Parts: sequence; structure tokens; C-alpha cells
Amino acid sequence: MPDQTGKVIIITGANSGLGLASAKKLAERGAQVIMACRSEERGQEALKRVVPRAAASPRLMLLDLADLESVQRFAQQFKEEYSRLDVLLNNAGIMATPYGTTREGFEKQIGVNHLGHFALTGHLFALLLATPGSRIVNVSSLAARNGTINTASFREPEDYKPWAAYGQSKLANLMFTRQLQERLDGQHTLALAAHPGGAATNLGRNVQNGPIMTWVANNILLPLLPTADQNARPQLYAATAADVTDGAYYGPGGWGQIAGAPKSVNMPETLGSPTDWKKLWKVSEKLTGVVY
Repeated sequence: MPDQTGKVIIITGANSGLGLASAKKLAERGAQVIMACRSEERGQEALKRVVPRAAASPRLMLLDLADLESVQRFAQQFKEEYSRLDVLLNNAGIMATPYGTTREGFEKQIGVNHLGHFALTGHLFALLLATPGSRIVNVSSLAARNGTINTASFREPEDYKPWAAYGQSKLANLMFTRQLQERLDGQHTLALAAHPGGAATNLGRNVQNGPIMTWVANNILLPLLPTADQNARPQLYAATAADVTDGAYYGPGGWGQIAGAPKSVNMPETLGSPTDWKKLWKVSEKLTGVVY
């Protein structure tokens, strides 16, 4: 990883998993890391793990992506205190959760994973454009391969299925990235995406399985997966590597993109067309009230 001294980097969901792994590495390489977390308690515990490795002082700032007022407050506070933003790493996410809604009434997975990050990026967009060489990195998932977008389900899904809703939100991350890339044409700010393959994190803590499947997952499957430190590499590559390509998607380079060194990978066939990306963008602006 290149030296990150002097850079200011926001990481959403930096209290655990891939976000915490990314915070540790970026802070170690000299970046001023802003750990954007929903929970003060969990954020402070994570901060204690980053500080000993940091070349520059990391900082915790509270952000709840399920509350658009919280998103706006976070962005406003950040803009009042910082004059640059080199990397916005939209890492936070929830996976296959029981049905729930955000403060504004959006289905929670699309609300947190996509709409919250859409609003956050919009509020910080001018600052990103004003920072030479800045990057926006959206963290997606292999689940985007099975995703389909149904904007009507963003508020009131008729038949809620946790994994389908997760796939939709992760596909939205990629469509958002591609439309960002189009809008940034000719600018020095890059829009990129990454996915971690399979990583042993606590992302699946809210997945509802039977007792047998839960035991199998915890005792057989998770120990076989790469660690968060290992599979945070694609998003770190997207955030820092000198040879990234605007609009590119980075994932593990091994079999099935489950593990391995990061490389550029193809967007899934479910990505759709520029017309689809524009439609999602317009709906996202309308629902969040954030216009770029």
C-alpha cells in the first residue's frame, strides 16, 4: 500500500469486520482515519484497537445510516472541521436481516446499504470534488450476482425475503458506482467498487437460520473463510492503489473470487444498462431528498 500520510479517509461501519480491518491498515500507513460508526460503545472499543497502530490520530464520529438526519449531521460536522476528503469508503452494511425499516420508513437493507450511503456521498460530494485525486469506494458483495432492482420494494415489499433484499441492496451499490462514474466524467474524483469475496466477519449475525445451520455456519463454514484482514484487501486496493481504473470493480483473485490477492473483476450480468442506473439514481434522489 502506498504511503497515506496527509490523507483524510472516512470509513463507514469501522467498528468491526472489514471496516475495522481497513481502519487499522490505513491508519498504520499514515492516513487520518475517521471511523464513522452507529454505536458509541462499539466505536470506542474499535478505536482502542486502531490507535496503537496509527501513525496519525484516528477519530470516532457517530453516523447512523438508517437515519437520514444523522447522515446529514455527520456530513455537516465533517465539512465544518475538515477541508479535504481523500477517500470515502462506503463499507457499512447489514445482511439478510429480519424485516425492519429505517427512520424514514425504507426497507432496512436498501436503506442502510444503499440509500444511506447515497445520501452521505451526496452531502460530501462537493468536498470530494475539491480534493485532488479523491476516491469514492462502494463495497458490494458476490450477492449482487443474484440481485434484482424493484424500487417499489424500497418502502413496502409485498413479499419480503431477506436474501433477495440483500442482493438488491448490493446490486444497487454497483449501479450507484457506475452512474457516479458517468457523472464524474472529466473530474479527478474516481468512483470505484469492491467486494470481499468470502470473509469471516460478524456481518451474518442477524441471519435467521435453524439451530443445525447455525452450528454448521459457526463451526465449519466460518473457520474455513479468509479473515477480515485478508479479504479487506480489495477495498483497500480500490482506495489506495496507483493503477486503479475509474469505474472498476475489485475482488479477490482466487477461485470463485472467494479469496486471494485483489484484482479487477467483471461486474455481474445483473448490472443492467445506463438507463437502469439513471432510474435508480432518480428514485434515490427522490427518496433521500439529496440531489447531487
